[in-house]
Formats: sequence, structure tokens, C-alpha cells
Amino acid sequence: MLRTRTAAAAVTAAAFAGLLALPAPAQAAGSVHLYRIYYDSPGSDRGANSSLNAEYVQVRNTTGAAVNLKGWTLTDASNHKYVFPSFTLGKGKTVTVRTGKGTNSSTTRYQGRSWYVWNNDKDTATLKRSNGSRVDTCSYNSTRYDYKNC
Repeated sequence: MLRTRTAAAAVTAAAFAGLLALPAPAQAAGSVHLYRIYYDSPGSDRGANSSLNAEYVQVRNTTGAAVNLKGWTLTDASNHKYVFPSFTLGKGKTVTVRTGKGTNSSTTRYQGRSWYVWNNDKDTATLKRSNGSRVDTCSYNSTRYDYKNC
């Protein structure tokens, strides 16, 4: 009886030790990705700067480090292209790229355009690194909503 209890205790201890030795699940590395496209600004599309700036794309950094976006591009299906100037997106941060004119900040960049980029019914946003490799794409095909969460 004692031998059985000792053997059972040894098996239990070994099993418990094995559980403790299992590696922890890997943490997700995160990414820099398209987060939201607000493609249909409120009101009629007459080209006012306030209306142009109400259409935008948000890029989010979910990595554990800041990412230098210098030379990265954001394009639509018609190849309207925004090139990030010297800009670093902090870890866990989001930057909003607005279509119209304004003063760039750490949270908002402006394309400086005088007309709309994002179609109100369907389009595709593409984010690429400075070397041209694709990072992310996000498409929409709807007039029912004004924005798309990517």
C-alpha cells in the first residue's frame, strides 16, 4: 500500500513538474496595419477643406516598439499616393492621415490635397514599406456605411 502511494505521488509530482516546464504561449508580435478608413465625409462633396479632412485613413502600430514610417506609402486603387515624410509611429499609437490641408502632428498627418481620394462606394487602401513591400490592404464596397474598420 505504501509503495502504491509513493508511486502515485511520484507520478503526480512528475506530471506537475512537466506542466510547469511547458513554455508560455508566445506573445503576438503585433503589426503596423490599416485600422480604419473613413471614406464618406459628412454632407455633400464640394471640396471644402473641412470636408476633405473628414475623410481619412488610420494606421495603427500594435508592435512593442516605435516604427519609422519614412518613405512608407498609402495608396488607393487609383494610385493616389501619400508618402510618409520623416515620421515615427510610437508603439501602441495610431496616426490619422487626412486628405486635406493642415498642420502635421504626432497623431495626424495631412496629404495636402484639394479633392477627395477615397471613393464613397468602393476602394482599396494599400500600405507599403519604403522598399515597396506590401504591409496591409483594406477594401470596402458599400454605400450603406461611411467607414470601414480594417
